[in-house]
Amino acid sequence: MSAAAQPMAHWIQSFIEAQAAQLDAATNTQLAYARDLTDFAGWLAPKKLHFMTATQDHVESYLIDCDALGLAKSTRARRLSAIKQIYRFAFEEGWREDNPAIRIKGPGRSKALPKTLDITEIERLLDAARGSKEASRNTCLMELLYATGMRVTELVSLPVSAARGDPAMLLVRGKGGKERMVPLSPPARDAMAAWLKMRDKQDELAQKKGAASSKFLFPSRGVAGHLTRHRFFGMIKEFAVAGGVSPAKVTPHTIRHAFATHLLAGGADLRSIQTMLGHADVATTEIYTHVLDERLTALVMDHHPMSRKERKSKG
Repeated sequence: MSAAAQPMAHWIQSFIEAQAAQLDAATNTQLAYARDLTDFAGWLAPKKLHFMTATQDHVESYLIDCDALGLAKSTRARRLSAIKQIYRFAFEEGWREDNPAIRIKGPGRSKALPKTLDITEIERLLDAARGSKEASRNTCLMELLYATGMRVTELVSLPVSAARGDPAMLLVRGKGGKERMVPLSPPARDAMAAWLKMRDKQDELAQKKGAASSKFLFPSRGVAGHLTRHRFFGMIKEFAVAGGVSPAKVTPHTIRHAFATHLLAGGADLRSIQTMLGHADVATTEIYTHVLDERLTALVMDHHPMSRKERKSKG
């Protein structure tokens, strides 16, 4: 069934389940999301609209109605946040090719910058993967994630055919079946080659026991046939603990953010980063310039002699 044919309640349920699994959202947070999104769905339905068909104008009209009802700024900001997040989820899932709420400014709230990780934290995560059980597979997963900025669903469902022949570029199938090429760093190529050898040996042994050959680079005995994103989410939390990085900071998405932010800091242009991330609109990619601006400002404030002098005079 297509996303447009799914009832809005299904969208809400899928979103809430993903929040619980990927972001470890508290029960109260899940309930708040459900209430806010159910209210928005209730506003759309009489107008013969659906999450799939709603536009920016519709979202803005809904927020105007909320204001007219006398809802507090904090309530309207929370509802807009829930709407933005379900559309971000729908975008990630390939249900929509845009986020109609992304450009809407909340009542008195600034747009939050994406969380990211510094290079030292990434190195600690990679070291933890290298020292973990199933180190070859886990190192390959982490090296590929940081080297390419793939979405977690794209990573765990990679076909093994994409890894054959020691490729310098990886063909990634993203949202809506769109394909893109992403370059691989030497460490990622080495990790993938090492895992491929081990994976093929494991696959041969499984076939001798009567199992079918897997088409995935990261096979699993589960229903999907490959490592699930929920399991991978748990794995990187384990790497965070082992590497001395705050688990609250580490998700597949923050590593994706780190990939983009570190590339931008190294001088890569926005269009190239947009292509590698698979963003349909460069405006989505531009958020990383703000992350970099914030970090550069902090760097100047911490290290520039005049900034230090000013802080001393105030102290």
